[in-house]
Amino acid sequence: MSNLTIELLGRDQIRAAYPLIREALPSLDLAEWLRFTRHTLTARRSGRAGIIAARRANRPYPCGLFCYRVDQDLEQGKVLIAEHFVAVDLVEPAAVLAALVAELDRLGARLGCNAVRSIVHGTAADVSGGLTKAGHVAAGTLLFKLLPGAMTA
Repeated sequence: MSNLTIELLGRDQIRAAYPLIREALPSLDLAEWLRFTRHTLTARRSGRAGIIAARRANRPYPCGLFCYRVDQDLEQGKVLIAEHFVAVDLVEPAAVLAALVAELDRLGARLGCNAVRSIVHGTAADVSGGLTKAGHVAAGTLLFKLLPGAMTA
């Protein structure tokens, strides 16, 4: 993992990260990604949201990422919520995921959070397994329903 750099996704990396986020969200189009990142970069200034990216040393393109936001929870107080985990690497995808998961604790502490809530969409067993190895446990069930007439990305 020592040859991985974990950092906030910069404005200059947004388009380079688009193929990566498509691994998690195949139907996401570029315009929607650009709108999402514009909103996220605005919220990042206040410490409320952002995108964390992993990249190999001396490589310009990210090989992993997750999106995060800070929320207020009635029971836990300030909580870091992370989702849309992606780790694509030909050499060591598990190492990329482990580096991203390790960043959750550091990021949560930097942002003054009391807990981390990781959302794994679909059946991403590799992501769930990586989070479990890092001490994350099931804390409930997240249910989802698309509302009639809702616009999808």
